[in-house]
Parts: sequence; structure tokens; C-alpha cells
Amino acid sequence: MASKVMDLVYWKDTERTGMVLTGLVVGLLSLFQLSIITVVSTVSLAVMCFTMSVRIYYQLLYILSWGDGEHPFKSYLDLDISFSGEQADLYMQKAIVMTLSAVDTLKRLLFVGNLFESLKFLALMYFVTYLGELCNGLTLLIISVIALFSLPLFYRQRQEQMEGFVAKIQARIDNIKDIFRRLAQGGGPPPDPTPGGAKPKVQ
Repeated sequence: MASKVMDLVYWKDTERTGMVLTGLVVGLLSLFQLSIITVVSTVSLAVMCFTMSVRIYYQLLYILSWGDGEHPFKSYLDLDISFSGEQADLYMQKAIVMTLSAVDTLKRLLFVGNLFESLKFLALMYFVTYLGELCNGLTLLIISVIALFSLPLFYRQRQEQMEGFVAKIQARIDNIKDIFRRLAQGGGPPPDPTPGGAKPKVQ
């Protein structure tokens, strides 16, 4: 399943990826005008009309001896989406661990377990308030879906340029972090990188 998702994201099958992306975007855009119940029921009716028509068409071909009678959606019906008991327990344990980790992180941020991390979280939430005034969550979801189907492919095609750009940004961020860390420790000079603090002699 993960490999199929990656094939969709990286446009291995252009036709299938285009259909999935178009369906997701159109479905999300329709939520601006219609309720989610109406959207889900309408999409379900449209899918059922399509699959029922195809199934009857193939059955008619078989009756007229123009087809082999194979089910047109056999590959989807045979797709195994079940989990064994061990797999279900493993995924449940992972979900519990991730939930507890998220709650623990949120607890440390809200109750200022680390001043620097809490300040970053405060700045992020302050930025999100402005973002909420510009657009709603549905708009962000649509943008996220489009980004999911475009940014990974763009990154793969321009990986070297992007990695160099990210490395420069990371160096700037590390420099700013170092400045704030030294200010929090009293504003002293950065530690001497030479062994034992020995200064190199000037010739």
C-alpha cells in the first residue's frame, strides 16, 4: 500500500494520479458550498452508478459470448486490506506511543519545560492566528493536497539545488540558535574550538 501511495505521489501512472488528484481537489472544493454529508452521499452515488454500469456491461458481453465473464473490478475485490492479530496489535501500539508522545510534547511546550522551545511554539501559534484570518482550514487542506502531489516530484527533479538551499537555511538557523543560546547563558563569547582552549600563534 505504501508503494502504491508513493507511485501516486511521484506520478508513476500519470492517468491514475491525475484522476486521484482531481477527485480530491474537486471534492474538497465542493465542501465550500455543500455539507460533507451531501458531498459523501453524492460521490457515493456517482461511484455506484459508474461501477454498476460497468458491471452490467461486462455481464451482457458474457451473455452474448463477447467476453470472458471476468469481473471488471476483480483486482480491487482481491486486494487484501485485512490485518492479522499481530499486525493489528503492532499498529495499535504504534498509535498509542505516537499519541502519548504528542501529548507529552504538548505538555512540555504549554508548561514551559524548555524556555526556547516554548518561545518557538508561541511564535508559531501567533503566526497561525494571522494565517487563520487569511484562510480557513479547508483552504489549507486543499493547498496541502496539491503540495503533496507536486513538491516531492519537484524536489526529486531539482534535488541538488534544493539540498544546497536547505543547507544554507539550516546554517543560518543554527547560527541564530547559537546566538540565543549564548544570550541565555550570559552572553559570553563562543567556546574556543581548538583543543584545550589553546590559541593558535600568529606568525
